[in-house]
Amino acid sequence: MNQASTLQTMMDRADSKKRAQRSPKIGTPPRVICVSSGKGGVGKTNIVTNLAYCLAKQGQKVLILDADLNLANVDVLLGLTPRYNLHHVLLGEKSLTEILVNGPGGFKLLPASSGIMELASLTESQKLYFMTEMETVDDKVDIMLVDTGAGINDNVVYFNLAAQERIIVLTPEPTSLTDAYALIKVLSGRHDVKRFRILVNNADSEKEALAVFRKLSIVADRFLNTISLDLVGFIPFDRKLPKAVRSQKLVSELFPNADSSRMFKTLSTQMIAEKPEQHSDGNIKFFWQGLLDLS
Repeated sequence: MNQASTLQTMMDRADSKKRAQRSPKIGTPPRVICVSSGKGGVGKTNIVTNLAYCLAKQGQKVLILDADLNLANVDVLLGLTPRYNLHHVLLGEKSLTEILVNGPGGFKLLPASSGIMELASLTESQKLYFMTEMETVDDKVDIMLVDTGAGINDNVVYFNLAAQERIIVLTPEPTSLTDAYALIKVLSGRHDVKRFRILVNNADSEKEALAVFRKLSIVADRFLNTISLDLVGFIPFDRKLPKAVRSQKLVSELFPNADSSRMFKTLSTQMIAEKPEQHSDGNIKFFWQGLLDLS
């Protein structure tokens, strides 16, 4: 009875807060973009954080979900020390808005690595409470970037299936290309995912990035001919980027005129201008509902 009473209190509080905070939103729903890689060390987290920074500087309301459950390091990269994470929300100790951390440029970070696994063990009542909490965030975000782990493990697949859009990051290294293909093969062959967007990192030139994408496309066309691959763009090799990492700053913030910074700005501008896929499951609430259903 005490547990039921506590849960009801949580629900009442969340519902009251939702009514107080929510405002009508006109236009396209928030986009959920999952960023993954077949191989670790390809610069995926750097890409997510710099894109978030550039998107926010152009007026977008951006939320990063740090979903790398084994090596969550968005906060380390940014020099942040979150006191709370998703685990505290699932315990009913904090609301989602209370655990959000401010990132550079105005984007928000949702520290979630210590709480995601608990999603699998939630009761139906707890899931309902959590979804009510999500509605208080949904109207405050234009784009949510999900930074997953690397590889083809269940957690990476888990987030890619729930998201509406997927970006696969790879580098010119042969092992990176092979592992990216393995991830695409798993998502398409076992889970019927058909559309993937490709971003080449650390390319010496646009020509090299196109060559890498062409190699991946040739293999995919031969063995996975039902999928669609689109090249988002590339990030050039830039010595300023590791300097920024050592300073726990974003290259777009510390060196705004660097080659990589200019490309991050270009890519973010393209993301804002492009028309997102219009599906009923395109917003954040439905992303989390997808995760709960997969649990």
